Amino acid sequence: MSRIAGISTTLVQLPTRREHKWTGLTEPIGRYVLVRMVDEDGREGWGEAPALKDWGGEFGRYFGESAAIVGLVVERYLAPALSGADAGNFAELHQRMDAVIKGYPYAKAAVEFAAYDLTARRLGVPVHALLGGASRRRVPVTHSIGLLSVDDAAREAAKVAEEGIRTLKIKVGVDPARDIAVVRAVRAAAGSAVELCVDANEGWRSPGEAIRTLREMEAVGLKYAEQPVMGIERIAEVARAIDTPVMADESAWNAHDVVQIIERRAAQIVSIYTTKPGGLYRAMEVAAVCRAAGILCNVNGSVETGVGNLANIHLAAAAPAVTLSCVVPVSTPAEAQHGQIGGIYYRDDLIAEPMRLVDGAIEVPDGPGMGIEVDRAKIERYRVRD
Repeated sequence: MSRIAGISTTLVQLPTRREHKWTGLTEPIGRYVLVRMVDEDGREGWGEAPALKDWGGEFGRYFGESAAIVGLVVERYLAPALSGADAGNFAELHQRMDAVIKGYPYAKAAVEFAAYDLTARRLGVPVHALLGGASRRRVPVTHSIGLLSVDDAAREAAKVAEEGIRTLKIKVGVDPARDIAVVRAVRAAAGSAVELCVDANEGWRSPGEAIRTLREMEAVGLKYAEQPVMGIERIAEVARAIDTPVMADESAWNAHDVVQIIERRAAQIVSIYTTKPGGLYRAMEVAAVCRAAGILCNVNGSVETGVGNLANIHLAAAAPAVTLSCVVPVSTPAEAQHGQIGGIYYRDDLIAEPMRLVDGAIEVPDGPGMGIEVDRAKIERYRVRD
């Protein structure tokens, strides 16, 4: 047993490689909250909340969390509630957090990641061992192309394909004509061997607009279409009308949401996050429901720093339902960046070693805890002081 002695937060801001935006996003990525947990013996664990104020569930069902909100929730409510708790009893941790404040899954996830990291370090095992073991040793990476110009998107696609990334996700949902043009340009630049996905982030105005647009895009070949419109019942309408599989993201936060998706036959794929359900413990519940229903999954996220991305990788390694390429960063400190851009969204990172990319897939770290140490000097360098 490892009793929690303290929980603290640090606000950081990583410099981006280029602007990365999607429909509805109004603030830069990378300004996130780190959580450090220590036990009575001085062991520590780290977590991260990649919180964004304007990214939430459909029709206000779940709401955005800013970095300021996460810091307040962790420090005022969660840290006192967990003082003295067993860091390795994840069910109890969630019960305590839910009892003291409802909602705020990103804040709770960051605290829970730190508890997993601390507990796995104490036991001398990787986090994925606490999730049931590794279903896979490599996690294939999907590179996300944000809302760039058509020419810039095509250039990035060509470069990423040369680097060996085998799946690209294109952010769309702005304007159907622009969206179709950028998908065609990316296909021409990346070649036929690369799989393409599109993500509208609920941006198309109606199921009809989404259906018409996706039918045009299907000519170049799509692996899936992610969250074309807002609403489980509305994405179901799109899914029935097109050949391309539809993925639920904003509509799928937790296991209960997935039950509703199954009942309505709304999507063939669900994007699992470590953060939307409130942490790894409940993300594995989402994965279990999907697997039982025959729904395919990937792991997606909010362009985490390496601290939070390690949780993504362990979830993707452990969950049997996660058979698709995952939209996760290839977290790489500045010292290990040599012009590559596949999966790289920041010019630096907060982990001491780069994630290892082999044949377009990240090798799952096998060391204790999350498997790669945090870089305390980098955390201090990028700490937001105002």
